[in-house]
Amino acid sequence: MSDSSNPNSHKRPHALVFDSGVGGLSVMREIAVLLPHLRLTYAADNAGFPYGLKAERELVARVSAVVRALVESTTPDIVVIACNTASTTALDAVRQFLTIPVIGVVPAIKPAAAASRTRVIGLLGTRATVASSYTGALIDEFAVGCTVLTHGSPELVEAAERKMQGLPVDAAELAAVVGHLFDQPGGDRLDTVVLGCTHFPLLGAELAAAAPHPVAWMDSGSAIARRVSTILGPIDIHAADNGIPHRAIFTARVPAIERMSLGLTGFGLAEIDFLEI
Repeated sequence: MSDSSNPNSHKRPHALVFDSGVGGLSVMREIAVLLPHLRLTYAADNAGFPYGLKAERELVARVSAVVRALVESTTPDIVVIACNTASTTALDAVRQFLTIPVIGVVPAIKPAAAASRTRVIGLLGTRATVASSYTGALIDEFAVGCTVLTHGSPELVEAAERKMQGLPVDAAELAAVVGHLFDQPGGDRLDTVVLGCTHFPLLGAELAAAAPHPVAWMDSGSAIARRVSTILGPIDIHAADNGIPHRAIFTARVPAIERMSLGLTGFGLAEIDFLEI
């Protein structure tokens, strides 16, 4: 039962989905499908992009500063760090200074290992995610008995950013990246590939076309959406602020954002704002 004396009781819950670039849109898409009445703000720290090439200390400081500023500006009910690199390095630091729920994204090693019939799985991510001790611990815990082939690719991150700007994706470049995974010993038996960067599902069709044989591609988007739903609980579909549109926030004003405007609209982001940090 809602409290009519509380002015916020009839407002839709508000989720802040955060990434260094456009990759977290793949997670936001799953959240929007599962929770169509949830208000969404998508924030991209394009001033700090890319995260996958930063040292851990630098990344923790940057993510902490940006998330703090975004939360103060947007007052969300929940934060989703929709970036594997940021989650595997800075999630604990962010949780220490926020009092609202914070959800991170981790590579889908566990479901991939459970689904694989050949017991050979692959992991595509940023170099930082692939090399992180957190990812190593996931593999040690959940991929026992599996051969895990890994490859860190900043090229795919850049390709996803270009695709969102309406620019062409270089099929030869993607084939070379995928080849680094499948050409490893055991690659001929590879049957499941984890997309360990939220940018990569935006290239799903292109990656499937580049693979030398069919495989299952797995990411964490739907699992994160279910977690958001569990934490927030039922959403009042008659909330008073249903007319407030979803919006995107960037931390730097660059020409690429104008090229992304059509793509952002396709994700339901009708407004673009800036919070320069």
